[in-house]
Amino acid sequence: MDVLKKVPVREQDAKERAANFEEVCLGYNQEEAMCEAGRCINCKNAQCVKGCPVAINIPGFIEKVKEGKIEEAYQIISQDSALPAVCGRVCPQESQCEGKCIRGIKGEPISIGKLERFVADWARENGIKPVGAVEKKGKRVAVIGSGPAGLTCAGDLAKMGYDVTIFEALHEPGGVLVYGIPEFRLPKKTVVAEEIENVKALGVKIETNVVVGKSVTIDELIQEEGFDAVFIGSGAGLPKFMGIPGENSNGVFSANEYLTRSNLMKAFDKNSNTPIMHSRKVAVVGGGNVAMDAARTALRLGAEVHIVYRRSEEELPARVEEVHHAKEEGIIFDLLTNPTEILADEKGWVTGMKCIRMELGEPDASGRRRPVEIPGSEFTMELDTIIMSLGTSPNPLIASTTEGLETNKWKCIVAQEENGQTSKEGVYAGGDAVTGAATVILAMGAGKAAAKGIDEYLSK
Repeated sequence: MDVLKKVPVREQDAKERAANFEEVCLGYNQEEAMCEAGRCINCKNAQCVKGCPVAINIPGFIEKVKEGKIEEAYQIISQDSALPAVCGRVCPQESQCEGKCIRGIKGEPISIGKLERFVADWARENGIKPVGAVEKKGKRVAVIGSGPAGLTCAGDLAKMGYDVTIFEALHEPGGVLVYGIPEFRLPKKTVVAEEIENVKALGVKIETNVVVGKSVTIDELIQEEGFDAVFIGSGAGLPKFMGIPGENSNGVFSANEYLTRSNLMKAFDKNSNTPIMHSRKVAVVGGGNVAMDAARTALRLGAEVHIVYRRSEEELPARVEEVHHAKEEGIIFDLLTNPTEILADEKGWVTGMKCIRMELGEPDASGRRRPVEIPGSEFTMELDTIIMSLGTSPNPLIASTTEGLETNKWKCIVAQEENGQTSKEGVYAGGDAVTGAATVILAMGAGKAAAKGIDEYLSK
């Protein structure tokens, strides 16, 4: 075995997976996992832990995998993470824990994410559950939103002994894990649903179809329902658009809507009550992970799919792995290209999109080189569907119905990074509702910090 190289991970063949919604990555078996764990040098000053937003004891759980003690490895992970099977699949490990791995200096870093996934999957298949609180504290906490921030905060508080109820606006819990990330990256029944069951096993109650701000307000939860504290983890589900002519045409979707129809409402099934366009030629505008998810979903629904992004491949914000998988499956990348107008027929249906070629100039405030139009380079793409994947912002409903809750100019709730405390006493917030659209693991880190803040507040 070459200790400088990762143990390869099995995947579905690109041509086969491009025609189905089954999981792309097949993960490690126990022999492969133990072999990969054997590459870890068990650093005393583990930089990988510093790179993890929820500070999992990574050397500790990997050492147990190396010894074949998988249940013990799972309990170590569960002390810090409520969603290990999710994180092992969708976290950007290459820029976090694996990006700090000492083994990666002279070789390839340890496949921390794939090992975490193996442990979590093994625990699920063997009926192993996380350990809950022994003593109850007799205080109640309301958590708004059942996405990664809400589930993490709720799980941590339950482990501390609090009586926790999650209020979810949709008919299924899971937030972005259910409606945003496709089945081929994150299976819903075998992974997400089981992770949620693990949180419920800690004593957390989940009420669905409750739209906080409409069904009940935060003030009513505290003053009338008797909750001692509230955590807002409602995410960022309000899509952004370019504001170009023709954007209201039929056949223009936000990535949010397109993925929600497909993932949560199973619209790809002909028996579904929620239709989705089975397009011939699709353009996805944007270059992040959500854009890759939308593009790869449209491909599986039978379309020729183009990613339209105004910068070069080097600036693509999506994970390298997601870009690689998209290319393998046949997604076409039209880089240094920017839409200027959407064209439609007399009935209002999309027929194409006018674009202009770009070149990169000086860096902008984000540090990336600013795209500049090339005069005279205009052209038209023939299309029947356009998916806008330009990011999202928080829905202003909760903030607008809660007295004394401060927001910033982007309509994000203002909260302290170290503990999630907002401007309203007893109300905490974290995740995309505070930062705007970000990653699952960063939302989990915020939920974890808020749980600690709530515990300190209620322990006074």
